[in-house]
Amino acid sequence: MRYVRMPIEVESPEEYGYGNIRNNLSESSIVDQSIGSLGLTVPDLTLLYGEHRGSERLRSLIIDEAPGLAVDDVLICGGAAGALFIIATALLGKDDHLVVVRPNYATNIETPRAIGCGIGFVDLEFESGFALDLDKVAAAITPATRLISVTCPHNPTGVMMSEADLSALVALAAERKCLLLVDETYRDLAITTRLPIAASLGKHVISVASLSKAFGVPGIRVGWMINSDPALMEIFLAAKEQISICGSVINEWVAEEILARRDAFLTPTLAEWRRRLDRVADWMAGEELLEWVRPSGGVVCFPRMKADPPGGTDAFYRRLLQNHGTYVGPGHWFEMSDRYFRIGYAWPTADQLEAGLAGISAALRG
Repeated sequence: MRYVRMPIEVESPEEYGYGNIRNNLSESSIVDQSIGSLGLTVPDLTLLYGEHRGSERLRSLIIDEAPGLAVDDVLICGGAAGALFIIATALLGKDDHLVVVRPNYATNIETPRAIGCGIGFVDLEFESGFALDLDKVAAAITPATRLISVTCPHNPTGVMMSEADLSALVALAAERKCLLLVDETYRDLAITTRLPIAASLGKHVISVASLSKAFGVPGIRVGWMINSDPALMEIFLAAKEQISICGSVINEWVAEEILARRDAFLTPTLAEWRRRLDRVADWMAGEELLEWVRPSGGVVCFPRMKADPPGGTDAFYRRLLQNHGTYVGPGHWFEMSDRYFRIGYAWPTADQLEAGLAGISAALRG
Protein backbone atom coordinates (compact mmCIF):
# COMPACT_ATOMS: atom_id res chain seq x y z
CA MET A 1 0.00 0.00 0.00
CA ARG A 2 1.15 3.51 -0.82
CA TYR A 3 -0.14 6.07 1.61
CA VAL A 4 -0.83 9.69 0.69
CA ARG A 5 -1.92 12.25 3.26
CA MET A 6 -5.49 13.42 2.74
CA PRO A 7 -6.16 17.16 2.33
CA ILE A 8 -8.86 16.98 5.02
CA GLU A 9 -6.17 15.86 7.48
CA VAL A 10 -3.32 18.06 6.24
CA GLU A 11 -5.58 21.11 6.53
CA SER A 12 -7.49 20.00 9.63
CA PRO A 13 -7.89 22.56 12.41
CA GLU A 14 -5.81 20.46 14.79
CA GLU A 15 -2.93 20.53 12.27
CA TYR A 16 -3.40 24.23 11.44
CA GLY A 17 -3.64 25.06 15.15
CA TYR A 18 -6.83 25.68 17.09
CA GLY A 19 -5.27 28.85 18.48
CA ASN A 20 -5.12 30.32 14.97
CA ILE A 21 -8.90 30.06 14.46
CA ARG A 22 -11.50 32.20 16.25
CA ASN A 23 -14.63 30.67 14.73
CA ASN A 24 -14.13 27.00 13.90
CA LEU A 25 -17.00 25.94 11.64
CA SER A 26 -15.01 23.13 10.02
CA GLU A 27 -15.66 20.45 12.63
CA SER A 28 -18.02 17.56 11.92
CA SER A 29 -19.05 16.69 15.48
CA ILE A 30 -20.71 18.14 18.53
CA VAL A 31 -18.49 20.09 20.93
CA ASP A 32 -15.64 18.11 22.47
CA GLN A 33 -16.43 16.70 25.90
CA SER A 34 -14.17 16.19 28.91
CA ILE A 35 -14.08 13.62 31.67
CA GLY A 36 -15.56 16.29 33.95
CA SER A 37 -18.33 17.39 31.58
CA LEU A 38 -19.39 13.77 31.26
CA GLY A 39 -19.55 13.46 35.06
CA LEU A 40 -17.02 10.62 35.12
CA THR A 41 -14.32 9.67 37.59
CA VAL A 42 -11.96 7.09 36.14
CA PRO A 43 -11.55 4.19 38.61
CA ASP A 44 -8.36 2.31 39.41
CA LEU A 45 -8.47 0.13 36.31
CA THR A 46 -6.02 -2.70 35.75
CA LEU A 47 -4.12 -1.88 32.57
CA LEU A 48 -4.10 -5.39 31.14
CA TYR A 49 -4.62 -6.66 27.60
CA GLY A 50 -8.35 -6.28 27.09
CA GLU A 51 -10.69 -8.62 25.24
CA HIS A 52 -9.59 -8.69 21.63
CA ARG A 53 -13.12 -8.06 20.37
CA GLY A 54 -13.61 -5.25 22.89
CA SER A 55 -15.21 -5.38 26.31
CA GLU A 56 -18.35 -7.48 26.43
CA ARG A 57 -20.30 -4.77 28.26
CA LEU A 58 -19.42 -2.19 25.61
CA ARG A 59 -20.39 -4.49 22.75
CA SER A 60 -23.65 -5.34 24.51
CA LEU A 61 -24.51 -1.65 24.94
CA ILE A 62 -23.88 -0.99 21.25
CA ILE A 63 -26.43 -3.57 20.07
CA ASP A 64 -28.84 -3.17 23.00
CA GLU A 65 -31.59 -1.73 20.76
CA ALA A 66 -31.06 -4.09 17.81
CA PRO A 67 -32.95 -7.37 18.09
CA GLY A 68 -31.34 -10.13 16.09
CA LEU A 69 -27.77 -8.96 16.70
CA ALA A 70 -25.47 -10.65 19.22
CA VAL A 71 -22.50 -9.43 21.23
CA ASP A 72 -20.04 -11.31 19.01
CA ASP A 73 -21.41 -9.45 15.98
CA VAL A 74 -19.57 -6.35 17.26
CA LEU A 75 -15.85 -5.63 16.98
CA ILE A 76 -14.44 -2.58 18.77
CA CYS A 77 -11.88 -0.64 16.71
CA GLY A 78 -9.71 2.46 16.90
CA GLY A 79 -12.47 4.87 15.87
CA ALA A 80 -14.61 4.51 12.77
CA ALA A 81 -11.45 5.21 10.76
CA GLY A 82 -9.85 2.07 12.21
CA ALA A 83 -12.93 0.02 11.35
CA LEU A 84 -13.00 1.34 7.79
CA PHE A 85 -9.30 0.57 7.36
CA ILE A 86 -9.76 -2.99 8.55
CA ILE A 87 -12.74 -3.56 6.25
CA ALA A 88 -11.01 -2.17 3.16
CA THR A 89 -7.73 -4.02 3.69
CA ALA A 90 -9.44 -7.28 4.63
CA LEU A 91 -11.88 -7.33 1.72
CA LEU A 92 -10.27 -5.52 -1.20
CA GLY A 93 -7.29 -6.38 -3.39
CA LYS A 94 -6.02 -5.16 -6.72
CA ASP A 95 -8.35 -7.49 -8.61
CA ASP A 96 -11.45 -6.37 -6.69
CA HIS A 97 -13.85 -3.52 -7.35
CA LEU A 98 -15.52 -1.07 -4.97
CA VAL A 99 -18.63 1.05 -5.55
CA VAL A 100 -18.51 4.11 -3.31
CA VAL A 101 -20.64 7.22 -2.91
CA ARG A 102 -18.97 10.62 -3.46
CA PRO A 103 -18.58 13.17 -1.89
CA ASN A 104 -17.53 11.20 1.11
CA TYR A 105 -15.31 11.25 4.13
CA ALA A 106 -11.86 10.79 2.61
CA THR A 107 -10.96 7.52 4.38
CA ASN A 108 -13.79 5.74 2.55
CA ILE A 109 -12.00 6.55 -0.71
CA GLU A 110 -8.28 6.93 0.05
CA THR A 111 -7.69 3.55 1.70
CA PRO A 112 -9.15 1.66 -1.31
CA ARG A 113 -7.00 3.86 -3.56
CA ALA A 114 -3.91 2.92 -1.57
CA ILE A 115 -4.84 -0.75 -2.01
CA GLY A 116 -5.10 -0.22 -5.76
CA CYS A 117 -8.51 -1.80 -6.30
CA GLY A 118 -10.89 -0.67 -9.00
CA ILE A 119 -13.31 2.04 -7.86
CA GLY A 120 -16.66 3.05 -9.33
CA PHE A 121 -18.00 6.34 -7.99
CA VAL A 122 -21.67 7.18 -7.54
CA ASP A 123 -21.65 10.96 -7.42
CA LEU A 124 -24.37 12.67 -5.42
CA GLU A 125 -25.71 15.78 -7.15
CA PHE A 126 -26.84 19.04 -5.63
CA GLU A 127 -29.66 19.31 -8.15
CA SER A 128 -31.09 16.01 -6.90
CA GLY A 129 -30.88 17.01 -3.26
CA PHE A 130 -27.77 14.82 -2.85
CA ALA A 131 -30.15 11.83 -2.83
CA LEU A 132 -28.65 8.41 -3.52
CA ASP A 133 -29.87 7.07 -6.87
CA LEU A 134 -30.13 3.29 -6.54
CA ASP A 135 -30.22 2.88 -10.32
CA LYS A 136 -26.79 4.54 -10.48
CA VAL A 137 -25.52 2.21 -7.78
CA ALA A 138 -26.77 -0.79 -9.75
CA ALA A 139 -25.18 0.51 -12.96
CA ALA A 140 -21.81 0.95 -11.21
CA ILE A 141 -21.63 -2.68 -10.06
CA THR A 142 -19.36 -4.94 -12.13
CA PRO A 143 -18.64 -8.68 -11.94
CA ALA A 144 -15.57 -7.80 -9.84
CA THR A 145 -17.48 -5.66 -7.32
CA ARG A 146 -16.89 -6.98 -3.81
CA LEU A 147 -18.14 -4.06 -1.75
CA ILE A 148 -20.65 -1.19 -1.95
CA SER A 149 -19.86 1.69 0.43
CA VAL A 150 -22.35 4.37 1.51
CA THR A 151 -22.65 6.85 4.37
CA CYS A 152 -25.95 7.58 6.13
CA PRO A 153 -26.55 10.16 7.48
CA HIS A 154 -24.15 11.51 4.91
CA ASN A 155 -21.00 13.51 5.52
CA PRO A 156 -20.59 16.29 4.33
CA THR A 157 -24.18 16.98 3.18
CA GLY A 158 -26.26 15.73 6.11
CA VAL A 159 -28.79 13.97 3.85
CA MET A 160 -30.35 10.64 4.87
CA MET A 161 -31.82 7.69 3.05
CA SER A 162 -35.33 6.64 3.96
CA GLU A 163 -35.74 3.26 5.62
CA ALA A 164 -37.37 2.01 2.39
CA ASP A 165 -34.35 3.12 0.33
CA LEU A 166 -31.95 1.52 2.80
CA SER A 167 -33.87 -1.75 2.58
CA ALA A 168 -33.83 -1.53 -1.22
CA LEU A 169 -30.06 -0.99 -1.18
CA VAL A 170 -29.63 -4.00 1.13
CA ALA A 171 -31.70 -6.08 -1.31
CA LEU A 172 -29.71 -4.84 -4.31
CA ALA A 173 -26.41 -5.80 -2.68
CA ALA A 174 -27.75 -9.27 -1.88
CA GLU A 175 -29.07 -9.76 -5.41
CA ARG A 176 -25.71 -8.79 -6.90
CA LYS A 177 -23.78 -10.85 -4.31
CA CYS A 178 -21.91 -7.85 -2.90
CA LEU A 179 -21.15 -6.87 0.65
CA LEU A 180 -22.67 -3.56 1.75
CA LEU A 181 -20.82 -1.16 4.06
CA VAL A 182 -22.93 1.51 5.76
CA ASP A 183 -20.94 4.16 7.62
CA GLU A 184 -23.61 5.23 10.12
CA THR A 185 -21.49 7.33 12.44
CA TYR A 186 -24.20 10.03 12.57
CA ARG A 187 -27.08 7.60 13.10
CA ASP A 188 -27.83 8.93 16.60
CA LEU A 189 -28.16 12.45 15.17
CA ALA A 190 -31.17 11.92 12.92
CA ILE A 191 -33.80 14.67 12.81
CA THR A 192 -36.70 12.24 12.99
CA THR A 193 -36.67 8.49 13.61
CA ARG A 194 -33.29 6.80 13.54
CA LEU A 195 -32.75 4.18 10.90
CA PRO A 196 -32.20 0.61 12.10
CA ILE A 197 -28.62 -0.54 12.49
CA ALA A 198 -27.95 -1.54 8.90
CA ALA A 199 -26.13 -4.74 9.88
CA SER A 200 -29.37 -6.02 11.41
CA LEU A 201 -30.84 -6.20 7.89
CA GLY A 202 -28.63 -8.97 6.48
CA LYS A 203 -25.47 -11.02 6.95
CA HIS A 204 -23.93 -9.28 3.96
CA VAL A 205 -24.25 -5.83 5.59
CA ILE A 206 -21.51 -4.22 7.69
CA SER A 207 -22.24 -1.23 9.92
CA VAL A 208 -19.54 1.17 11.09
CA ALA A 209 -19.92 3.86 13.74
CA SER A 210 -18.12 5.56 16.60
CA LEU A 211 -18.60 7.86 19.58
CA SER A 212 -16.63 10.69 18.02
CA LYS A 213 -19.35 12.70 16.28
CA ALA A 214 -22.60 12.34 18.24
CA PHE A 215 -20.98 12.15 21.67
CA GLY A 216 -18.05 14.55 21.23
CA VAL A 217 -15.25 12.20 22.31
CA PRO A 218 -12.96 11.73 19.27
CA GLY A 219 -9.99 11.66 21.66
CA ILE A 220 -10.86 8.23 23.07
CA ARG A 221 -10.68 6.66 19.58
CA VAL A 222 -13.50 4.17 20.10
CA GLY A 223 -15.47 2.96 17.11
CA TRP A 224 -16.86 -0.35 15.94
CA MET A 225 -18.06 -2.52 13.12
CA ILE A 226 -21.09 -4.80 13.25
CA ASN A 227 -21.74 -7.86 11.08
CA SER A 228 -23.60 -11.10 11.74
CA ASP A 229 -21.49 -13.41 9.55
CA PRO A 230 -19.10 -15.26 11.93
CA ALA A 231 -16.62 -16.12 9.17
CA LEU A 232 -16.36 -12.49 8.09
CA MET A 233 -16.01 -11.26 11.67
CA GLU A 234 -13.20 -13.76 12.24
CA ILE A 235 -11.29 -12.17 9.35
CA PHE A 236 -11.87 -8.68 10.76
CA LEU A 237 -10.77 -9.84 14.23
CA ALA A 238 -7.57 -11.28 12.75
CA ALA A 239 -6.85 -7.90 11.14
CA LYS A 240 -7.44 -6.05 14.41
CA GLU A 241 -5.18 -8.45 16.32
CA GLN A 242 -2.38 -7.90 13.82
CA ILE A 243 -2.80 -4.11 13.99
CA SER A 244 -3.33 -3.50 17.71
CA ILE A 245 -4.31 -6.78 19.45
CA CYS A 246 -6.91 -5.01 21.56
CA GLY A 247 -8.12 -1.56 22.51
CA SER A 248 -7.40 0.65 25.51
CA VAL A 249 -8.97 -0.50 28.78
CA ILE A 250 -9.42 3.14 29.86
CA ASN A 251 -10.97 4.25 26.57
CA GLU A 252 -13.38 1.36 26.47
CA TRP A 253 -14.46 2.05 30.06
CA VAL A 254 -15.23 5.68 29.13
CA ALA A 255 -17.21 4.45 26.11
CA GLU A 256 -19.21 2.06 28.30
CA GLU A 257 -20.17 4.83 30.68
CA ILE A 258 -21.25 7.11 27.84
CA LEU A 259 -23.43 4.49 26.19
CA ALA A 260 -24.93 3.47 29.52
CA ARG A 261 -26.26 7.08 29.69
CA ARG A 262 -26.96 7.42 25.97
CA ASP A 263 -30.50 8.83 26.19
CA ALA A 264 -29.70 11.27 28.99
CA PHE A 265 -26.82 12.63 26.90
CA LEU A 266 -28.52 12.67 23.51
CA THR A 267 -31.83 14.32 24.51
CA PRO A 268 -30.35 17.77 25.33
CA THR A 269 -27.73 17.39 22.59
CA LEU A 270 -30.36 16.85 19.90
CA ALA A 271 -32.46 19.75 21.15
CA GLU A 272 -29.50 22.14 20.95
CA TRP A 273 -28.41 20.75 17.57
CA ARG A 274 -31.88 21.37 16.11
CA ARG A 275 -31.85 24.95 17.41
CA ARG A 276 -28.48 25.47 15.72
CA LEU A 277 -29.75 24.00 12.46
CA ASP A 278 -32.76 26.32 12.51
CA ARG A 279 -30.40 29.28 12.99
CA VAL A 280 -28.29 28.20 10.01
CA ALA A 281 -31.49 27.80 7.97
CA ASP A 282 -32.55 31.37 8.86
CA TRP A 283 -29.13 32.65 7.79
CA MET A 284 -29.24 30.67 4.54
CA ALA A 285 -32.70 32.06 3.75
CA GLY A 286 -31.26 35.57 3.84
CA GLU A 287 -27.94 34.81 2.12
CA GLU A 288 -28.61 35.33 -1.58
CA LEU A 289 -25.11 34.25 -2.66
CA LEU A 290 -25.51 30.69 -1.35
CA GLU A 291 -27.80 27.72 -1.86
CA TRP A 292 -28.04 24.47 0.06
CA VAL A 293 -29.84 21.21 0.71
CA ARG A 294 -31.15 21.31 4.27
CA PRO A 295 -29.70 18.36 6.26
CA SER A 296 -31.85 15.66 7.81
CA GLY A 297 -29.13 14.14 9.99
CA GLY A 298 -25.65 14.74 11.34
CA VAL A 299 -24.30 18.14 12.36
CA VAL A 300 -22.95 19.41 9.04
CA CYS A 301 -24.28 21.02 5.88
CA PHE A 302 -22.70 21.61 2.48
CA PRO A 303 -23.76 24.96 0.95
CA ARG A 304 -22.74 26.03 -2.55
CA MET A 305 -21.75 29.46 -3.84
CA LYS A 306 -24.02 30.51 -6.71
CA ALA A 307 -21.08 32.18 -8.47
CA ASP A 308 -17.37 32.60 -7.93
CA PRO A 309 -16.71 35.19 -5.21
CA PRO A 310 -14.51 38.24 -5.86
CA GLY A 311 -10.98 37.03 -6.61
CA GLY A 312 -12.09 33.38 -6.82
CA THR A 313 -12.56 30.72 -4.18
CA ASP A 314 -8.94 30.73 -2.95
CA ALA A 315 -9.24 34.43 -2.15
CA PHE A 316 -12.56 33.78 -0.38
CA TYR A 317 -11.02 31.21 1.97
CA ARG A 318 -8.03 33.48 2.67
CA ARG A 319 -10.30 36.44 3.48
CA LEU A 320 -12.53 34.27 5.60
CA LEU A 321 -9.67 33.13 7.82
CA GLN A 322 -7.41 36.19 7.80
CA ASN A 323 -10.07 38.89 8.09
CA HIS A 324 -12.81 37.06 9.97
CA GLY A 325 -10.98 34.30 11.85
CA THR A 326 -13.38 31.71 10.45
CA TYR A 327 -12.53 28.22 9.21
CA VAL A 328 -14.79 25.97 7.12
CA GLY A 329 -14.19 22.73 5.21
CA PRO A 330 -13.53 23.57 1.53
CA GLY A 331 -14.99 21.37 -1.20
CA HIS A 332 -11.64 19.87 -2.19
CA TRP A 333 -11.60 18.01 1.13
CA PHE A 334 -14.33 15.90 -0.49
CA GLU A 335 -13.12 15.95 -4.13
CA MET A 336 -15.67 18.66 -4.96
CA SER A 337 -15.41 22.17 -6.35
CA ASP A 338 -14.35 24.76 -3.78
CA ARG A 339 -17.61 26.58 -4.46
CA TYR A 340 -18.92 24.04 -1.94
CA PHE A 341 -17.88 24.14 1.70
CA ARG A 342 -18.83 22.21 4.80
CA ILE A 343 -20.19 24.01 7.82
CA GLY A 344 -20.26 22.23 11.16
CA TYR A 345 -22.75 24.02 13.39
CA ALA A 346 -22.64 21.96 16.61
CA TRP A 347 -18.96 22.31 17.62
CA PRO A 348 -18.49 26.10 18.01
CA THR A 349 -20.22 28.09 20.73
CA ALA A 350 -23.42 29.88 19.74
CA ASP A 351 -21.50 33.18 19.61
CA GLN A 352 -18.75 31.68 17.46
CA LEU A 353 -21.35 30.24 15.11
CA GLU A 354 -22.96 33.66 14.72
CA ALA A 355 -19.60 35.34 14.13
CA GLY A 356 -18.61 32.62 11.66
CA LEU A 357 -21.81 32.94 9.63
CA ALA A 358 -21.39 36.71 9.50
CA GLY A 359 -17.78 36.22 8.43
CA ILE A 360 -18.84 33.95 5.57
CA SER A 361 -21.34 36.52 4.32
CA ALA A 362 -18.72 39.26 4.46
CA ALA A 363 -15.99 37.18 2.79
CA LEU A 364 -18.35 36.24 -0.04
CA ARG A 365 -18.58 39.92 -0.94
CA GLY A 366 -14.87 40.69 -0.97
